[in-house]
Amino acid sequence: MMTNLFSVFDPSSNIMNLSINWTSMMIGLMLIPTSFWLIPNRKMILWNLILNKLHEEFKLLIGKKYINKGSTFLFISIFSIILFNNFMGLFPYIFTSTSHMVMTMTLALPLWLSFMIYGWVNNTKHMFIHLVPQGTPGLLMPFMVCIETISNIIRPGALAIRLAANMIAGHLLLTLLGNTGNNIMMSLLPFLIITQILLLMLESAVAIIQSYVFAVLSTLYSSEVN
Repeated sequence: MMTNLFSVFDPSSNIMNLSINWTSMMIGLMLIPTSFWLIPNRKMILWNLILNKLHEEFKLLIGKKYINKGSTFLFISIFSIILFNNFMGLFPYIFTSTSHMVMTMTLALPLWLSFMIYGWVNNTKHMFIHLVPQGTPGLLMPFMVCIETISNIIRPGALAIRLAANMIAGHLLLTLLGNTGNNIMMSLLPFLIITQILLLMLESAVAIIQSYVFAVLSTLYSSEVN
C-alpha cells in the first residue's frame, strides 16, 4: 500500500540491503554494443542526425574561439544519458533515476565545480569581470557582486532541482489519475484513458526538453569561464 504520493519514487527492490533499482540506468549499455554490428537503419540515421545538430549548436554556444576538439561530446553524452533515463522512467515498473536529487546533483555539481575551478585558476580576471555587469554604477557594485555570487553558487542546485521536479510532477499526475480508475464510473473510463495517453505524450516531450535544457545550460555555463 502506498503510504504517500512520493513513495512511488522510493527505491524498493534490494538484495542484501543494496538497492538494485539504480541498475535501470545500465539497461541502455546492453543495447549500445549491438548497434555497431547492425546495418545503418532509419533509427540510427535519425539518432546520428540529432547528435550532429546538437554538436553544431553546442559548438556555436561555446564559441569557435575557445572550442577544443571533442569538447561538445561531453554535453552530447550528458544529453543522451538524461534523455535515456527520462524515457526509461515512462515504462511501467522501471525506476525513474532522474527524479532523484542523488542522480541530478551528481551530474550538475561536478560539472559546475570543474568549470569554476578551471575559470578561477586560468581566467581569474575574466571571472572577476563577470561579477560586475557592464555599466553598473559604482554605488551598486558591492550589491551586484553579492547577487552575482549567489546566483552563481545556486546554479548546480537549480539544474538538479529543475530536472528532478519536472520528472516528479508529471509522474505524480499520471499516478494520481491512474489511482482514480477503480473509483470512477465506466462511462468516464474512456476519458480517463485518453487523458492518460495525452499526459504520456506530454511527459515524452518533457523528457526531451529537460535533457536538452540541462545540456544547453551546462554548455552556457562552460562558455562563461573562457
